[in-house]
Amino acid sequence: MGTDPTEQLVRLFAEESRVRAFAAVALGAGSGEEVARVAGLSPKETAVALRRLREQGVVTAGDDGELGVAYGLFKEYAREAAQRESRSDAAGGPDSGDERADVILRTFVRDGHRLVRLPARWTRKKLVLRYIAEQSFEPGVEYPERTVDDKLRAWCEDSDDIDHVTLRRYLVDLHHLRRSEGVYRRPTDLEDDADAA
Repeated sequence: MGTDPTEQLVRLFAEESRVRAFAAVALGAGSGEEVARVAGLSPKETAVALRRLREQGVVTAGDDGELGVAYGLFKEYAREAAQRESRSDAAGGPDSGDERADVILRTFVRDGHRLVRLPARWTRKKLVLRYIAEQSFEPGVEYPERTVDDKLRAWCEDSDDIDHVTLRRYLVDLHHLRRSEGVYRRPTDLEDDADAA
């Protein structure tokens, strides 16, 4: 069916007569006449819909002509989609080496750089904010406020509950960013150690 089965399936089932014909076959209609009766389609609509469904491989006909759903094909597409998703997660998802932290980050961060929302629990919120700071700012490098806002605005594009100003305030309050005269800087590890001592 082509390189992107999901997209092609969506196009295939965008036509109501095909959906109705497919549903009739899935419910056990084994012939064109049965499909037409169960789906409430004319013989011509049924013939056109079944031809298209068979061309795309989602409906098959056995040696006896009995129609059936190609469930194996759907399972294959589901496996392929899961593999693509797994590869995508591995390539773009957070990978700190801490499985628990990574699960939390994948829940609240999409594609490694899009904040879905901030967690309600404070410990999780701090983890997500630290990740954002680490991914956005180099330690010891000075950033003007406009650059900080641009970087944080990109994180907020997919989020309904937080804006870049709130995000910046959190990062400053948690000392992931330090502000002085409109310039922001992420502390180095040595500064963090000195603060902790």
